[in-house]
Amino acid sequence: MPDGTQTDLTQITAADEAHSFAEYAAIKAAIKIYLDAAKLGDGALSRSAFYDHAYVVGSIAGETFEMDADTFGGAVTEGGASENIQHHIAWINISGPAAAARVEILDWSGMRYTDFFVLYKKDGTWKISSKVFDSHAKN
Repeated sequence: MPDGTQTDLTQITAADEAHSFAEYAAIKAAIKIYLDAAKLGDGALSRSAFYDHAYVVGSIAGETFEMDADTFGGAVTEGGASENIQHHIAWINISGPAAAARVEILDWSGMRYTDFFVLYKKDGTWKISSKVFDSHAKN
């Protein structure tokens, strides 16, 4: 500091920046598993994106759905493939092994969704811990 006082600011290194960048890429890869499952209608693949304890909640046409990851995987299979699905990851926020992400999805079984994910990194792997969704016009 110009006046001679010291600060407690931590210096960010190039290695820190590379690690941070890699974490964003790893979270995107975890979300991609989920999106690939939607495209294929593959409930088992969808299930693999979630932790065992994961929970999904949201509503479609005013009906609230609350389900565990196994039940959600069954719904993905039942809904079938959505080959024209489009998505945009609006944001990802990371704090250590915890993260949140917002994903905009268009044309999953003809519907638009906003998904909010909470993710956690355990043993070097990011997975979805919970999901809350909105079905836009179908709500």
